[in-house]
Amino acid sequence: MTYIPPRRSDGTIQTRRVPLPWPGDRPFRILSIDGGGICGILPACILSELESRFLQGRSIGRYFDMIAGTSTGGIIALGLAHGLTAAQVRDIYMEKGGLIFPPRGPIRRMVGWLRQTQRYAYERQPLKDELLRIFGDAALAEARNRLCIPAFEGTHGEPWIYKTPHHPDYKRDKFEKMVTVGLATAAAPTFFAALDNNGYTMVDGGLWANNPVMNAVVDALTCFEIDRRQVQVLSLGCGETTFKVDASKTLGGFWQWRKAIKGAMRAQSLNALGQAYLLIGKDQVCRLDAPESSDPIGLDDYLRAKSELPGMARSLVEASGHRVAATFLNDEAVPSGSQKLAAE
Repeated sequence: MTYIPPRRSDGTIQTRRVPLPWPGDRPFRILSIDGGGICGILPACILSELESRFLQGRSIGRYFDMIAGTSTGGIIALGLAHGLTAAQVRDIYMEKGGLIFPPRGPIRRMVGWLRQTQRYAYERQPLKDELLRIFGDAALAEARNRLCIPAFEGTHGEPWIYKTPHHPDYKRDKFEKMVTVGLATAAAPTFFAALDNNGYTMVDGGLWANNPVMNAVVDALTCFEIDRRQVQVLSLGCGETTFKVDASKTLGGFWQWRKAIKGAMRAQSLNALGQAYLLIGKDQVCRLDAPESSDPIGLDDYLRAKSELPGMARSLVEASGHRVAATFLNDEAVPSGSQKLAAE
């Protein structure tokens, strides 16, 4: 008989969490990083540019009280929380991205597309090997930052957010390996097979929270005694994709709507940002992303991403870097209580 683990939602606390104290004169700074496959080069390069220009190369992760990341953004979040600089994360993407998403010529692209209609396109092992090299056996409780990493659990069909034990109620994930969390949040359908984790079927968090900004904002307001205007968010995208319901889509066929998943991801991102603007004020959210494009870089197009996105990151930091530095980089974050809670 096949073992079916219980629903994660079965253990949901029925009352409001008791908020932890937070200095009334200190902002709560959140870094939120979207999903986007190899286009994670963009946020990694933005962060490394900020480190170089404003922090003398020190890790930018030390300046945020919470980091949220989905899929590739989740891997970046884990890297920063593990003590890596953004420059180190960027170099991993630039140097090893071609092993995870091997470049393909026209014929191999067509074969890959045909294969992708029936099964995953890429083997997970190169990604797993790289995550093992970076994180080893490190558990989520060892993270230096409070983390919220969305995934999706397919056995029961429920959203799932991996969280560090930054609140006494958060006990389930503290022993989860960082490697497992990274593989789970990045298990993008059609690109990688779903991840089996002790009977749970883990799939990419982009299915429901490709932009995790509201996951982090709600968690902060739930876990800590802070006013909503104390929350400040730096939200980083991986490139906007144009999606409109043109005349062909009004017909409603499968072929016309074959790119609907991109439309859903874009709509979710805009909705999450809109909710954050309403909740804490648009002036409290700094959003950096590549301009909307009708010819976006593919989630697995390593060569285009490596060629085009570092320059785009430099341009974005040229335009907004001083605002980011003044808001987020003037002093280091309040240390997380994860280590203390993990030992209890």
